[in-house]
Amino acid sequence: MNDSKAKILQAAEELISEKGVARTTIAQIARKAGVSDSLAYQYFKDKEDLVFSVAYQRLEDTWKELQEQLQGIIDPRSELGRVIWFGLRYNELHQDYVRNLMFEYRSNKDFYKSPAYAFIRNHSQLTLQILHRGVDQGVFRNDVDMRLVREIIYGTQDFEAVDCAITRDISESSTDWQDLMSLILNMIEEKGQCEEPGKRERILVAAEEVFAEFGFAKAKLADIASLVGIAESSIYDFFESKEVLLLSITEMRLQGHMALLPETFHIKTPIRKLRRFIRYHFDLYMQNRNFLKIFVMDNLLSQKFYASKAFDEFKKYIKTLEDIVEEGKACGAFRHDVNTRVFKNMFLGAFTHMALRWIIFDEKNFDKMGEVKGLVELLCAAVTIADTCSSG
Repeated sequence: MNDSKAKILQAAEELISEKGVARTTIAQIARKAGVSDSLAYQYFKDKEDLVFSVAYQRLEDTWKELQEQLQGIIDPRSELGRVIWFGLRYNELHQDYVRNLMFEYRSNKDFYKSPAYAFIRNHSQLTLQILHRGVDQGVFRNDVDMRLVREIIYGTQDFEAVDCAITRDISESSTDWQDLMSLILNMIEEKGQCEEPGKRERILVAAEEVFAEFGFAKAKLADIASLVGIAESSIYDFFESKEVLLLSITEMRLQGHMALLPETFHIKTPIRKLRRFIRYHFDLYMQNRNFLKIFVMDNLLSQKFYASKAFDEFKKYIKTLEDIVEEGKACGAFRHDVNTRVFKNMFLGAFTHMALRWIIFDEKNFDKMGEVKGLVELLCAAVTIADTCSSG
């Protein structure tokens, strides 16, 4: 790239970050770059072409640098850790880029059709490959939707960047790397001591499905085993007969009902409060698609929102989530080392990335209720004490 074009792109990135795309003209960019308007038009056909070229150049550089950072790293945990650290650190060092990506590019539907977006897809695919490699090697759980985990990771990095570059709640986001990794690994790492209880529960759930479809008499243990992905003989490690398996389903469900009775009208335990809050939040926005679009595209992805009275109200609302986490830490239901602010960013980031997909792309392609259910489980797994294996 020649020097003049590089100066134009640099000037554009700075002005867009400062003024926004709408209030930035090519004449202003050319003046800041110290070149003529006509020279700018030799490189870029119009303002949108210039704006997306800024994104392309920055994202291409980011992609190349990340690939260099991953050279020689084989272990999936280490690869994932480096991807997350790199994202936090890069955003912290390039705050003009962060503001533009968050508030100018991502809120523009045309950006998702531009060549620049291809680098985001590459980055996203790389992270997904690392997660799947961890599953293949037995390092990460095989019962987790890793696409959802990927959304959580990128979403958290977004709101860590907001804390650093916009609200100035923190001076550096890379210092949160260990706290973020702790939450992610707690939700996706294989835990040997939980394997057998998990298998027993999967057998019961599969048996419930098979019994309901075929009836007890016609139901076959082979079908149940196939649904779980185990050998038929493995069922006998937990249940001595088909009849015992049937009654164990009822026992499991009744125990669950009894456990819920004390909280039917008043939720007391933090884990149930957390589950309820997450579901409540998504229900609010899924019931009103128009407001979902406005809130995500014009609020969360608008820099002005973070200096508005509306954001003050939103902080009061989201403090409910923070209070639930602090309560859980205080009573021992949640890990005491959970960084509440990072977890808040994880929740907001996951919500934003999921909602963006639903808004930008064909929502018929997504099982929204299934994704929300998966997110509830992952976020709860992130904060609960690993060796208890309690689903709450």
